[in-house]
Amino acid sequence: MVKVGVLGATGMVGQRFIQLLENHPDFEITALAASSRSAGKKYEDATTWYLDSEMPESVKDITVCETNPDDMDNDVDIVFSSLPTEFAEKVEKEFAKDYVVASNASAHRMKKNIPLVIPEVNPEYLDMIDAQQKENDWDGFIVTNPNCSTIALTLTLKPIVDNFNVNSIRVSTMQAVSGAGYNGVPSMAIVDNLVPYIGNEEEKMESETLHLLGSYDGNSVTSADFKLSASCHRVPVIDGHTEAVFVELDDEFDIEDVKSKMANFKALPQELNLFSAPKNPVIVKEENDRPQPRMDRNASNGMAVTVGRMRKDQAFDNSFKYVLVGHNTIRGAAGASILNAELINDKIL
Repeated sequence: MVKVGVLGATGMVGQRFIQLLENHPDFEITALAASSRSAGKKYEDATTWYLDSEMPESVKDITVCETNPDDMDNDVDIVFSSLPTEFAEKVEKEFAKDYVVASNASAHRMKKNIPLVIPEVNPEYLDMIDAQQKENDWDGFIVTNPNCSTIALTLTLKPIVDNFNVNSIRVSTMQAVSGAGYNGVPSMAIVDNLVPYIGNEEEKMESETLHLLGSYDGNSVTSADFKLSASCHRVPVIDGHTEAVFVELDDEFDIEDVKSKMANFKALPQELNLFSAPKNPVIVKEENDRPQPRMDRNASNGMAVTVGRMRKDQAFDNSFKYVLVGHNTIRGAAGASILNAELINDKIL
């Protein structure tokens, strides 16, 4: 078993890590780290459990440690980071001197020689790790996963980009409140309301998606060369981001061919049969009223993205549109980091 730790273990995403790692066949949680006010307490006493499942018995008696490498169990091989960005910037580098850091934080995304990875989309970016270790004189390294809305979008775009010539993409999101954390959106701000702004979200979606769908030449990443525009909005849904996507191709196409390419899309995690990998990363629905967050966010244990309302756009030539739903704290956060770690464990460790 690979021993793992969780940084930011008492927060919502930290709790998702713990939930998803329970009974994992390859990973065993042996260390939990949080802020100084939680350090020294049993995890059960330090944590207000927010999820709708019970806190796993296996972690209740683990003593929470401070979020620094000196306090971490030396036997740990991988640490999962759900730290706030401003904290992760420094702390993750300290851990990377000795540990593999699978980070959900945004602090090191898009940085040179730090892979930003979705295993079904760009596993070859892991080749950056050697250069990262040499540059920093680290025994460990950092691998990041993208923003939650970016992951769902990019998984559906991968089979399109691989099989068609894309000219432009527009996306409008309806994002769940859990994406902002438990205390992130006041109830009086979101009940009976919609907030048409999420700080830096549109910029992340636009830059990260093009980066992920680009190419790595062994030295740097060249972003995909089509145009992408995002508009992001917070809606009163607990879990599950919904996105309306508009795709313009260079040439005519068959909409049934697009559906087939999405529905039959498989990649390296499926070939390797990684534990957290969904059988089908993209599930295509034919019903007029699907996908819906409440009905589709937990598809394949929350690791698949569900697509529906796929149709030709009657107003624009060579264009089609669809709606997707992805679970933002599973596939879009903790589950993404765990799948990255499974790939690293299979290919590198």
